[in-house]
Amino acid sequence: MKTKNLYKLTLSVAAIVLLSFNSCNKFLDQKPITDVSTEVVFSDVPSALKALAGVYSRMVGDAGYGIRVSLYYPLDTDEVQGPTGASDNDRRDIARYAATPGNAQITNPFNQMFAGIEYANICIANIPKMAMYANGTDQEKKKLQRMYGEALTLRAQFYTEAIRNWGDLPANFAPASTLATSNPFPTRTNRDTIYDRLLEDLKLAATLVPWRNELSAIGDAADERITKGTVKGLRARIALYRGGFSLRQDGVVKRSTDYLKYYQIARDEAAEVMASNQHSLNPSFRALWKDQVNARAVADPNGELMFQASGIGGVGAGDTKLAYYNGPTVNGLGNKSVNILPTYFYAFDSTDLRRDVTCAIYNVAADGSAKIGQAITAICDGKYRRDWISNPTVSPTNAIQYFSLKWQILRYSDVMLMFAEAENELNGPTAAAYNAVNQVRRRGFGQSLTTANAAVDLPAGLNKADFFKALVKERSLELGGEGVRKYDLIRWNLLASTINDTKAALLAMSTLSAPYNTLPTAMFFRTNNTSDDNRFGPNGLWANSFYRAAPTATPAGTTRVTWLSAAINTTALARFATGFVTGKSELLPIPQPARDANRNLTQNPGY
Repeated sequence: MKTKNLYKLTLSVAAIVLLSFNSCNKFLDQKPITDVSTEVVFSDVPSALKALAGVYSRMVGDAGYGIRVSLYYPLDTDEVQGPTGASDNDRRDIARYAATPGNAQITNPFNQMFAGIEYANICIANIPKMAMYANGTDQEKKKLQRMYGEALTLRAQFYTEAIRNWGDLPANFAPASTLATSNPFPTRTNRDTIYDRLLEDLKLAATLVPWRNELSAIGDAADERITKGTVKGLRARIALYRGGFSLRQDGVVKRSTDYLKYYQIARDEAAEVMASNQHSLNPSFRALWKDQVNARAVADPNGELMFQASGIGGVGAGDTKLAYYNGPTVNGLGNKSVNILPTYFYAFDSTDLRRDVTCAIYNVAADGSAKIGQAITAICDGKYRRDWISNPTVSPTNAIQYFSLKWQILRYSDVMLMFAEAENELNGPTAAAYNAVNQVRRRGFGQSLTTANAAVDLPAGLNKADFFKALVKERSLELGGEGVRKYDLIRWNLLASTINDTKAALLAMSTLSAPYNTLPTAMFFRTNNTSDDNRFGPNGLWANSFYRAAPTATPAGTTRVTWLSAAINTTALARFATGFVTGKSELLPIPQPARDANRNLTQNPGY
């Protein structure tokens, strides 16, 4: 890329010192300061912390996890699909695997990932050079060591996000002011080489960043910053990407022959997080999302929310549109642009409590309370909901689009499932692998985490292949709508087959063919009911079962909604992954402006 476009990021250190912490331990309270030199910025702990806050800030905003990277890019999968409407060379085409190099929604996220890398590089280059890093008080040294480890981890996250969307990329591991003089037009580096570097960086970071229970000893508050568990959990995830399949520059989806080496890294890192007792599952899946994430809580007693992208400020530069772009509408406000696939709704067991958190089958009326049941083709993803937001609540007449909700990058349940996957790949379905999955399942069904439950636990005696199939499904049930599925399917080399299977299932559902031939063609919701519980029953929104034929007459006090019908074919299926081509669609195109700026930046296969 041209120096003026990619590497101008370091001409002013002030560019990364825009943000600092407020009294609520947020990272993104915007507070510009004057243009200062690196010597001033990295002269003491408070100033270095402000620089680090600038690195954190690049995760959010419209071009980051505020909307595009979180809610445009991970679609369409067997869980969720993107918005209705005609092809637009914009967000709809991204969801449908029809993006072009000139798509307007690709350039800014690409640039922002590299801005995050650059900001991190500045901290990584300068924090260890600070006088206090070697000669400060013990507390000053530990604080700075933590910041150094955080910067390494943030760089790894930005690079991982960029690689899983665009593949091989330039390897920028020094500030642009250094790279611009030696290599102003870098070529793409094999992603395996970059991943290996990131894994080594995180190995170092884990020695620098404290566990959650060590924060007070160095004078740091328990807030949303990265701790050792996050470093290790992210290292496990990157190892699985490194050991997994991906689309290469020759147009072939493949993985390296030494992939088991990386499964071992993932297994060991996840095992260390689990053994640390620093993180645990919130006993209630619903409370995790409604009373924790949507309540905009800062404290997380269980430490399940291990890595979050925190938005603040109510503007596109630093906040998130979670629960505005996705989730049910309130008083007609909101986009409801991420839809649950009808087949995904029925992937859940009827008693799995995660279904009614992940799937929101209603919109909210003008009063902000009464629920309006929706057709199966209009189910919204439910983990981020405007009507669940509290601390404070949002008026139903407020047209606000930014709610300062946090995009969840890594949860402890994901670490447990990564452990089970790696353990099974290396050693088969051991007792330890079973235990990790079953704890996640028991929480999902509202059962005791530590008590065996034959009705909920995976069946004993599964072989390696069947345990893997069960885990593929379990990751979807647990992590649905969290931007994980698409990249899981790619690293398993299952994206193409899953898309084809999902299309066949949607077609079968639209014609009421087996296994969907016993399901209702109509559902009836209780008119003016305020319950956000999807379940059929006296206290729920719905008056009939999702799993049995519908009553022939409309029950008293209810409103009828068409459920299973040919509309599934003409709505959900008609727009689902319509542009997918294996050997191309596993990656987004490199944005054309980036290629215009760098004559050495080649395009991805098929574009």
